Amino acid sequence: MTDMAVPQLWTGDLAGTLDFYKTLGYTVTYEQTRPYVYGSVEDRGCALHFVPTPKNVSVSAERTGCLVMVDDIAHRHRAFTTALRARYGKVPAKGLPRITRYRPGQSRFTVVDPAGNQVIYIQRDEPMELEYGGSKELDGLAKVLDNAGILRDFKNDDKAAFRVLEVGLRRFRTEAPRLDRARALAALTELAVATENPERVEQFRAELRAMTLSAVERAVIADELRTADDLTAWLSEHRGPAASRPA
Repeated sequence: MTDMAVPQLWTGDLAGTLDFYKTLGYTVTYEQTRPYVYGSVEDRGCALHFVPTPKNVSVSAERTGCLVMVDDIAHRHRAFTTALRARYGKVPAKGLPRITRYRPGQSRFTVVDPAGNQVIYIQRDEPMELEYGGSKELDGLAKVLDNAGILRDFKNDDKAAFRVLEVGLRRFRTEAPRLDRARALAALTELAVATENPERVEQFRAELRAMTLSAVERAVIADELRTADDLTAWLSEHRGPAASRPA
């Protein structure tokens, strides 16, 4: 037999919280209001339990809840997105509740439930060791790109990734290879979409259009730009894929 930890998360509205997790595909396994409030949900053998938010205690609107290790992070995010869009008419990407984005190769995403609990879903085989600051085998803008990717994909910190990449591009712009500059601008385009900064999106796209790039170089950055378009569609109320657009 192995030990198993079961998180107890806080909620001020048990029925509403349980209903939210039912939307995500969880099964309510317990719901009690008297003599005290207690509830639980379960999916694929993973249980989450809920207790009342403590009274007379200063509680932040959002707080870390727990980590859930999964076998197919991309599939889980698609399933949650579909369910949430069906319920709310669009993907709830800000406020409470919400779900963070997912991009190809990413190993985690976060769901924040109506009570403010952050449940972080993580690919079970996510790398245990990451080189924050960028790989020691790289230098200059290439190393900055690697660091920004870690902040974006493993820490789910788009704002930090944006800052790191913008500062790095400014520092290494004149000496960095043309392709690295283009990769940085394409990544910044996607991050500007993620951080809801449409003016910067158009700025970075304009800089890319002004660059003289070979067909091979444009093919390299095309995936990043498609990711930006996919993210725009994901954040919208429309169900169809984003229209393709040139760099």
